[in-house]
Amino acid sequence: MSQKLPVSPLAPKKTAKPKKLSGLSLSVVASGARYKGRDDVLLVALDKGASVAGVFTTSKMPSAAVDLTRQNLAASRGRARALLVNAGNANAFTGKAGAKAAAITAQAAAEKIGCQAGEVLVASTGVIGEVPDTEPLVRAIGKSCGGSDGGSDWQAAARAIMTTDTFPKLATATARFGKESVTLTGIAKGSGMIAPDMATMLAFIFTDAALSPTVLKKLLTTANADSFNCVTVDSDTSTSDTCLLVATGAKKMSGAAVKGAGDKRLTAFKKALAQVMQDLAQQVARDGEGISKLMTVHVTGAEDDAAARRIALAIGNSPLVKTAVAGADANWGRIVMAIGKSGEKALRDKLAISIGGVQVARAGCVVPGYKEAPVARHMRGKEIAIAVNVGVKSGPKAGKARIWASDLTHSYISINADYRS
Repeated sequence: MSQKLPVSPLAPKKTAKPKKLSGLSLSVVASGARYKGRDDVLLVALDKGASVAGVFTTSKMPSAAVDLTRQNLAASRGRARALLVNAGNANAFTGKAGAKAAAITAQAAAEKIGCQAGEVLVASTGVIGEVPDTEPLVRAIGKSCGGSDGGSDWQAAARAIMTTDTFPKLATATARFGKESVTLTGIAKGSGMIAPDMATMLAFIFTDAALSPTVLKKLLTTANADSFNCVTVDSDTSTSDTCLLVATGAKKMSGAAVKGAGDKRLTAFKKALAQVMQDLAQQVARDGEGISKLMTVHVTGAEDDAAARRIALAIGNSPLVKTAVAGADANWGRIVMAIGKSGEKALRDKLAISIGGVQVARAGCVVPGYKEAPVARHMRGKEIAIAVNVGVKSGPKAGKARIWASDLTHSYISINADYRS
């Protein structure tokens, strides 16, 4: 990007300040491969015994980094010693040359950490279709630091993985873990090319708890479904989407080891994990390219939760809804349109819609005596609440979902028209 983007008007007022986290070290370096005067390489060294689980893009055009990380995680059965992330080049649609580049950088990280290349996980973000120049990346890795510092500068780590992001994304929480108190800290990047199809762009959550890869995978999949998979900026799924949950194992659970995700002793941990991942997911939505308003869409009364989610995404992804929100136009007919095109079951004559807590339609018609003024006032705000009941089911068996979406402004076009300039 040749332009420096202003910080999103929806950026959090306060930045999280994570505690040190035992069992890892963070190192950020400037490679100069694409950006000048900023860090663009993150190397996380993990102590021996660290467990990792991941979820990845469902795109049929995955990046070389996604391919290599999937391969290494499978071969190691969820064990790793390092995570290497570069920003500026996605290393996607780069063929054998891209695969070789990913392997070269992984080998450089392995030599720096003192482990096998198969123990290194990689993630890349940036421009698609350009083979990375590995020389500056390898030099940068060589300059990185080792040691187990517990993550002395999480904000620097979050900044190093940014592309068109306008602010670093961090979240942290603590939880009881037997007799121990464990820490969970996450960083994420994402601003454009974001839609829930795994959909994290890049996100990495770390904890000092001792949990197996199998347990981590179940915990991550569940938490991801209600966090990153509930975000949309522009309906475009990245080739590079990667979300990793890393447990360094520095703090052990008292008593018998945790053998399953259903262990009741994990209740507090699950809550903290959901908190961190939902916080990061919302930050991604709040930094949508060109965003001026954040939509929170709640759908109830659907056939099931999956149907509710698809309806909510049809609303959040609709260019007509997004532009109406951007222009503070209380045109709720566009919401009706989006529900109808979702392909999911919805009963027209039972449909109810509220905007900003004001019911505008019920039983398939405009509310008698409806006055637009309070809805228009709500639409002029920065956070827009849309609630829909599609009338298919009621009670505890009714499907429900909640998603976060950005509006669509002229700035989105400008940012993406100038992305490679």
